[in-house]
Parts: sequence; C-alpha cells; structure tokens
Amino acid sequence: MAKLLPPLTWFRSFEAAARTLSFTAAAEEIGLTQSAVSQQVKSLEMRLGTALFIRHPRSLALTDAGRKLLPEVGSALEALAAAAGRADASAPGDVLTVATSVSVAQWVIAPNLADFTTRNPEISVRLLSAIWPDDFHASQADVQVRFGSEKQVGRGAERLWPDRLVALKAPTLAGDPFDLPLIEAVGTSSGWKTWFDKQGVQRQPAVFVDTFGMALQLAVHGSGVALISEFLAKHAMITGLVESAHDSTVDCNEGYYLSADASNPAAALFRDWLLEQISV
Repeated sequence: MAKLLPPLTWFRSFEAAARTLSFTAAAEEIGLTQSAVSQQVKSLEMRLGTALFIRHPRSLALTDAGRKLLPEVGSALEALAAAAGRADASAPGDVLTVATSVSVAQWVIAPNLADFTTRNPEISVRLLSAIWPDDFHASQADVQVRFGSEKQVGRGAERLWPDRLVALKAPTLAGDPFDLPLIEAVGTSSGWKTWFDKQGVQRQPAVFVDTFGMALQLAVHGSGVALISEFLAKHAMITGLVESAHDSTVDCNEGYYLSADASNPAAALFRDWLLEQISV
C-alpha cells in the first residue's frame, strides 16, 4: 500500500513560511493564524522525520532539508493551481456563485438552502468550497462567506453573529469539559487554553482538527467536547445534534464574514436570505 501523503495544508503552510521566512507573514498570506501555520509545519516535520526550519528567537532559517524541499513543493502547488484552473468550468452567467468554507456550506447553508431555492426558483446556485484567500480571489464569486480576522477578509465584508465560542457535546455523552476529551480547532487565537484560563485550571486537548466544521462533526459523534463558533453550530444545537457542555463561553477575535456583489440582484437576495436564516 502506498504511503499516505501529508495533508496539502501542511505543504501550503511550509511553502509560505519557507518563502517568507516568517510564520507570521505566512499566516497573513494564507489566511490562518501564526500558531496554526507553526503547528502545521511542525506536523509536517514530524511526518517527514526531519527539521525543515532553524527557529531563532525572532527569525527563521531553512535547514538543508527545507531548502531542498521548497522548490519541489512550490512547483507542485503551482501545477495543482494550474490544473484546477483548467478543470474549473465556468458557470453560466445566470448561476449565482457562492464561495464559502466547507464548514459553512455543510452546517449553515445546506440545512436551509431548500428554503432559498423554493422562494427563488428562477435562481440556480453554484457552491464553491474555498479554503485559501486566493481561492476566493480566483472564484469571482457573487457571494463570499470567509473565516478570519477583519484584516484578513478585507474591507466591505460584514461580520456574522453570534461569534462566541461555545462548548458543545453530543446529548448522549455524559460529562463536561473538565473530564471529557477536548476537541480543538486550530487556526484561531482563542481556544481551550483561553476557555480554561477563565476557569483557573488547565487541560490539554486530545484531538486537533483544522476546521470548526470537523470539530463539530466529531462532537456530534460523541468524540468529546468541541469549542465551536456559535454561528456555525446554531443548526446543530437547534436540531439537538449537540448540546451545551458548559455555560462559559469565550470571545473569538476571528469570525465569519459575508460579502455580496451589490450590483447583482440575485447576490443581494442571497445575502438578505442568509442574514434572515441566522437571525431566527
């Protein structure tokens, strides 16, 4: 059996950090936090069994292994981007294109989309799963829902509420965050450490994932307690897939941001509809 490749996100974080020689600059470029980039690079180093960076107090330097890997990873990412561009058939002009993260598509849009199409049968919707900032730029979408800080998402986007982080678990799972396994979604500046700092104790997560959507899915299946954006988890909470594991919440510096092409009537309809759904 062929050896499984490390996740593409790890390579993307490595390439950006190696090119800029900065985890902070790489994080701003690809729309993650500095800690998420650092952790993904560390995971790649552990998988490959070799150090890729020499970490100085205020700078980075590539090791010999890192210098050898960088051009190969860079070429591979460019080839993938070119292949995706050739394979991506443009949607017809009368199709509304919505670019969003998989988490939002799965947990916010999908449970409610039938309502939008019923109200607007003349509008066809194309959902694009966008991950990196340049995915959003390349998509030329009519509507975008992006996760990040206000600086990362750019001007003209409106923040979607509520955006607190709430502790959630499956209804069948007995316990609370003080004794159940913790599920951590990396890539945000707030997390379980912030939550437990408020309680005056410390615990370490048992499972790490790269999106709130995956953390929520694991919580639904009883894998532990996940700290999730309240905006993303609203449908799962209303339908009883998950329940509150504790009353304490933490603020999140990052959040989900909505932008729509004001000149496109269908985009304006979708924007208003989405805001209506999350306000119910």
